[in-house]
Amino acid sequence: MAATVAAANNEERTVRISGRGSWLGAGGPVQASEALSLASYSGIVDYVPGDLTITVRAGTPLSEIAHATGEQGQWLPLDPPGSSDGTIGATVSTGSYGPLASAFGRPRDQVLGLEFISGTGEVITVGSRVVKNVAGFDLTRLLVGSWGTLGVITQISLRLRARSEMERTEAIVLPPRGQKLAASLAAVRSARIAPLALELLSPVVSESVGLPRETLLLARFGGNEESVSAQLAELGSLGEMIGAPEDSWERLRALDAAASATVRFSTPLTDVPLVWDAVGAGENDHGVLRHATVMRGIVRCLVNAPSGSEQALSSLSALARPVESARLIPERLGGELWNRFAPSAVNDPISRRVKQAFDPGNILNPGILGAAQ
Repeated sequence: MAATVAAANNEERTVRISGRGSWLGAGGPVQASEALSLASYSGIVDYVPGDLTITVRAGTPLSEIAHATGEQGQWLPLDPPGSSDGTIGATVSTGSYGPLASAFGRPRDQVLGLEFISGTGEVITVGSRVVKNVAGFDLTRLLVGSWGTLGVITQISLRLRARSEMERTEAIVLPPRGQKLAASLAAVRSARIAPLALELLSPVVSESVGLPRETLLLARFGGNEESVSAQLAELGSLGEMIGAPEDSWERLRALDAAASATVRFSTPLTDVPLVWDAVGAGENDHGVLRHATVMRGIVRCLVNAPSGSEQALSSLSALARPVESARLIPERLGGELWNRFAPSAVNDPISRRVKQAFDPGNILNPGILGAAQ
């Protein structure tokens, strides 16, 4: 792989990097002369259960990591959109995360070290395979979420967690909008609970994951029996509690597969109800599905209207604009929509200098974060 990248750099050819290719519509459009897939570069390199660490090749599916660690009562708490068939390399490269980030953080919080190939074909190792490590500049976090524009991530060392003695997922019914919804979410934030995940679902999304067609708060708890029972009792005091199917979280992740475009709004926790109400107007008009990670201030919108995606996104952007704190972050758009909704993410001088240092020929995934000069 290093030789392939080095040759491409020498011959001024551009390279499209991918895992299993299930989410190539994410990020800006890439016009590359050749592809480099890491799907076959998979497998566990090193696993030390006693240290709660594992090192894997980038093409390793999340399901394989889950199976290996599950046998030791451990897990890697990453639940990016899509399915567990996706690769760890793609998850780390894109910095993708789901509801579990509320309790465990994003991929950058789980990665201890990694190996990557720079744009000139040099193999570089940063970080380490142990939790306690001091290694100068934190290049590990720089690479996480860089979308393959700084290097081809080939191997990753990860921090694991011990599985809880028991887990339960329940839902409570919330007011659909307005001040009552804001008051309910404020009560949830101040409640004596420490959920693994807490997701606000619109009625359409609730129905899609096997729950009643209501505005629901889906909560996932873990711990010993006493702790989980106490938290469920606290949750039940906040609203009518509904038992959730075991696969609710997997079905929520899978909704992205049918969407023609996906965007998220980032906002302070207290403004989540305002953004929720603002973008909710497009749910019926444009087939927009909403869910929100309320403890991180993220409202995600999945657009299921291939022919009207631009209209739907324009409406969402206009609706959320009155909420000054809301920042639109495109995840997946079609074709020319990127030019309209996602100006270059690497136009500042520091980003351009970083890109120049790692990929001077701009051959790696050119255009995915905007043009780097």
